[in-house]
Amino acid sequence: MPSPPTSPSPKEPLQPWLHRLRAWWLDPRRALRPLLVPDDAPLDLSLVGRMLWHAALVGVAAGLMGAAFFAALEWMQDLLLEGLAGYRILRAAGEHDPSPLEAPFRPWLLALLPALGGLLCGLVCLYAPETRGGGGDAAIEAFHQQGGVVRRRVVWVKSLASLFTLGTGGAGGREGPTMQIGASLGSLVGRILGVSPRERRILLVAGIAAGIAAVFRTPLGAALLAVEVLYRDGFESDALVPSVLSSVVAYSVVISLFGEATLFSHSTRFPFEPTHLPLYGVMALILAAVAAFFVRLLHWTQDRFSRLVGPVWLRPAAGGLLLGLLVTATVLLTGEALGTSAHGLGLLGGGYGAVQVAISDAPWLPQGWTAVGLLTALAVGKVFAASLTIGSGGSAGDFAPSLAIGGLLGGAFGRAVGLLLDDPSIDPGAFALVGMGTFYGGIAHVPLAALVLVCELAGTYDLLVPLMLAMALAFVALRRPSLYPAQTATPGQSPVHRDALLVEALEAVPVGDVLTLRGPPVSFEEDASGEAMQELVEAHREQDLFPVVNADGVLVGLVRAVTLRVLWLEGSAGEVVARDVMQAPVSVRPDEDMRRAAERLLAHGLRQLPVVDRHGRPVGLLDEHAVARLALQGSAGLARTATP
Repeated sequence: MPSPPTSPSPKEPLQPWLHRLRAWWLDPRRALRPLLVPDDAPLDLSLVGRMLWHAALVGVAAGLMGAAFFAALEWMQDLLLEGLAGYRILRAAGEHDPSPLEAPFRPWLLALLPALGGLLCGLVCLYAPETRGGGGDAAIEAFHQQGGVVRRRVVWVKSLASLFTLGTGGAGGREGPTMQIGASLGSLVGRILGVSPRERRILLVAGIAAGIAAVFRTPLGAALLAVEVLYRDGFESDALVPSVLSSVVAYSVVISLFGEATLFSHSTRFPFEPTHLPLYGVMALILAAVAAFFVRLLHWTQDRFSRLVGPVWLRPAAGGLLLGLLVTATVLLTGEALGTSAHGLGLLGGGYGAVQVAISDAPWLPQGWTAVGLLTALAVGKVFAASLTIGSGGSAGDFAPSLAIGGLLGGAFGRAVGLLLDDPSIDPGAFALVGMGTFYGGIAHVPLAALVLVCELAGTYDLLVPLMLAMALAFVALRRPSLYPAQTATPGQSPVHRDALLVEALEAVPVGDVLTLRGPPVSFEEDASGEAMQELVEAHREQDLFPVVNADGVLVGLVRAVTLRVLWLEGSAGEVVARDVMQAPVSVRPDEDMRRAAERLLAHGLRQLPVVDRHGRPVGLLDEHAVARLALQGSAGLARTATP
């Protein structure tokens, strides 16, 4: 007699929710992953939607981190440089304008502050040595050599090291550090969500874009820079859309907190003058020569500091001391002559204030050839100041100094040709802005990104044509020097894409084209005795694997020759038949590609693989040597196509 139905327990409707809460408590990543990585959507839509959602998360994280870093850096500079040392920081029009300075100028403190910051930076970087230097090159290396993996500690180590370096006057920019911080956040998001290595690399690039957009406020230029800076010739096309999205999100986060403004102010319009194009061309060649010198000096300084005897954490302090002495002496010597006592000249920090002077003048800037000489001298001083900070291992970016040097030299060149040609239509500010993009775009090999960056910084596309001309000339002239040694020449030379291209090469070749043995291989019947199998193995030593077939000739298993030889040594070969020693069947069809064949060989540890027809009957054998030969041919072809 059936038992009457029982009424459900009051707890039963709550069981799914209790299980879900328990999963969230025990493993938040596992609980979140079904929401962020949907498996029921079509493959292409799932991948695209997932990547965009992840890129947006990276943008939010980088935007908040960039905003916090920017605010902390401004507070430290106001407190230490302006409040304690009495040093008036030279700022661009769109930068933070502090309250009027009341502290007296203390030259001795200004000389020592960069050394103190360098000391603290050196100590912090002991926890993550990869955070020394600019940060951009380390992010590029993580993409190519580390599979998009950046250690979690890089986020806080790089942030603290950069605050100590830049907050005390280090001659570098904040964009380089945020490139590495953003890359670390992208890698961290990828690891938390458990994405594939390819997606993790894309998120790393999206983090670079978001980091730059957060502090530079150039969303499109930042996205283009992130995908272009990885290579000397080429860009990472798969990461473009995620980088655009993460850049826009990070930019939106920052301007919602600090407001929207372009970095530089300038004249209302830059009218296009075709007759000025040759002047821009000459300037591009001059800037290319100085840019090559800057890269060589920077690398020479890095080499010299690496040879210093003593603890590595003291090197940034030594560079900071030399920088402090250089800047203090310059301020004291020029302050009285210009009437700008204790006024910064752009040698400390990124140098955007000096570029603003080159674009729109300043009350203290002299006129005529004196201004040309002063701007040129400031550019030369910035070359050495940035080399001391970055070359000694200080955590400061090389992005901003490159823009500053190019802007100062461009402003000097514009004033010089205006005086020589007596042409009032020449606007030195236009030459300063074009010089910025030309200098950095040439040595970083990012012409398209630098072009857009300058237009976004200026808030106008009036200079698009002269920028295109100058960028093209600098790009050709600066083929060998590179601000980022970790760049590869092309995507084909990157270890990341070399493996992917080899896979594509294997996918393009059908198994039937490279069969090692054409025609039915020697096979065993299911009830073949040990003696019969021994005779066949000895007679066909070229065969390492023997298919086992049923009465219809269909593959039902595999027997390795080495397995039989072990049985012979043990003296038990006569006691078995083929079905006793066979393993599960593994095969491939002639119309399948070599990638599938290689995957099955590796997955099952086989040296040979049966090739079967559509009915499952063996028609040939594929040897591992055929796969290796094809891979070597593909590698040689890739090397030839990737050679610059």
